[in-house]
Amino acid sequence: MTTDDAPHDRRGRSGRHYLADRARLSVDALEHLVGGLGTALLALAGLSYVVAVGAACLTGVGVLLVPSALRVVRAVADRERARLSRWGPEIIGPPPLPAELRAAVRDAAAGRELGWLVAHATGGFAIGLLGLGLPLYAVQSLSFPLWFWLLPPEAGGPGVVFWRIDGLVDALAVGLTGVGWLAVVVGLGPAMARLQAWPGRRLLAPPADTDLSLRVAELTATRAAALDAHAVELRRIERSLHDGTQNRLVTVNVLLGAARRALARDPVFAADVLERAQHATEQALAELRTVVRGILPPVLADRGLAGALGGLAANCGVPCRVDVDVPGRCAASIEATAYFVVAEALTNVTRHSGAAGATVSVRRAGERLLLRVEDDGHGGAEGREGSGITGIRRRVEAYDGYFRLTSPSGGPTTIEVELPCGS
Repeated sequence: MTTDDAPHDRRGRSGRHYLADRARLSVDALEHLVGGLGTALLALAGLSYVVAVGAACLTGVGVLLVPSALRVVRAVADRERARLSRWGPEIIGPPPLPAELRAAVRDAAAGRELGWLVAHATGGFAIGLLGLGLPLYAVQSLSFPLWFWLLPPEAGGPGVVFWRIDGLVDALAVGLTGVGWLAVVVGLGPAMARLQAWPGRRLLAPPADTDLSLRVAELTATRAAALDAHAVELRRIERSLHDGTQNRLVTVNVLLGAARRALARDPVFAADVLERAQHATEQALAELRTVVRGILPPVLADRGLAGALGGLAANCGVPCRVDVDVPGRCAASIEATAYFVVAEALTNVTRHSGAAGATVSVRRAGERLLLRVEDDGHGGAEGREGSGITGIRRRVEAYDGYFRLTSPSGGPTTIEVELPCGS
């Protein structure tokens, strides 16, 4: 490649990366919009029930149903909190509703939830329909040249019913409108997803003082978990060095002393002792490398997270598929935690699950690293978590992350982990 070609090649690569990023953002936005459409349908059903209870209150009968209406609103709002927390900063829910009817009606969080219910059941529903309809329009228009002959010419095309389609040229012109719809999806999709989520993030978050007090308690607990995890890790390293490497080095020292004393009177015996000392030295070096890999695996720096997890999958005792979509690099400590989570999870799969296969998927959503390990084994791990699962939980909580184990009897077993992907 000449010097003049290098800037063009760099611009080409940056352009491809930009298009890939825009495509990924558009797919994420579509997923957000469809999820928001689902909670909007729930909000619409909840709003209908609230309106019915309000109408019944005019006759006095609906007063008895007000607590149930508030519980319905809370349940729908909690679903939206969970959805938004998966795609961004966590939204902490309010305390339970007061038992007394008057206090429940006057509860500030209940009022904010009711306001969100109205906004999401109307605006959120409309934005979700539009966000789902635009890509469908794009696909329909782009594929129109393939099936236009199935329609009579006077029927027109998708979105252009006033246009008579007399042949392939007209159908291709309609197909070009699909490019325009696709550009709208790519350009407006992320903004529409943010707009749909805005009322939930605005109205469903608790007041600042409540959020702060809960957050302080949560951070206190995670700091304690971090200190515990750090102490456990130090004890593990100390035990590995004391029981393994240190004993090997003591053996090497004793053997070298014996070889030095026997060198003059019995060279054959001295050579045998030196060979044993060399073997012990090699074992000590291997154990030292194992300890170093346990602190921070060098493979992460050499091959990145995708390559490191691919190596774990290749050495797994059962067939394992890895799917990693993490553009760029996360903080080294976060990548190390993700590596250890997968390593421990795959060890459990090999030893205890009886699975025929496993799947590891890792992706980055904004500033969060989402990790999922699933196997098709016999399950039953819930309620009898061993030291391995406890270690995973402690590592994740130490970084203020989220851990969830789902393992019903009969399987499958799924571990879901969410970590802050700082840089």
